[in-house]
Amino acid sequence: MPPTEATAAAIGKSVQIYGEVKGSEDLLVDGTIEGTITLSESRLTIGPNAHVQANVSARDVVVLGALTGDVLASGRVDLRAGSNLKGDIRAARLSIEENAIFSGKVDLAASERPSAGHSASTASTSASKPSEALLNATN
Repeated sequence: MPPTEATAAAIGKSVQIYGEVKGSEDLLVDGTIEGTITLSESRLTIGPNAHVQANVSARDVVVLGALTGDVLASGRVDLRAGSNLKGDIRAARLSIEENAIFSGKVDLAASERPSAGHSASTASTSASKPSEALLNATN
């Protein structure tokens, strides 16, 4: 296990949470969560076995499993190969790997200065080329 994940709190694949999850440390979710997840200054990793139906707010969000809900990140959102995200993304940076599935709107703006004139675009894609998906999502 990489050192960054070894220090993260973990929710195992047999754990089910219904309600609100808040914290100030990195979190790895591999179980089921329905509700909201708030980790303002931390990294959230949605593991490959996870089934999350929640609005998410964190510094960085990495999705390896299934997430249904809106994502608000002050830093970066990574959609890894095999992930499935249905919801809107608002973040400073976005990365979509090949074979990631994303359906929703994207608003890429610095968290300190959200631009009122920046229009969110709609994307529904199964990314075959990461750069192509990113271009389609931001145009």
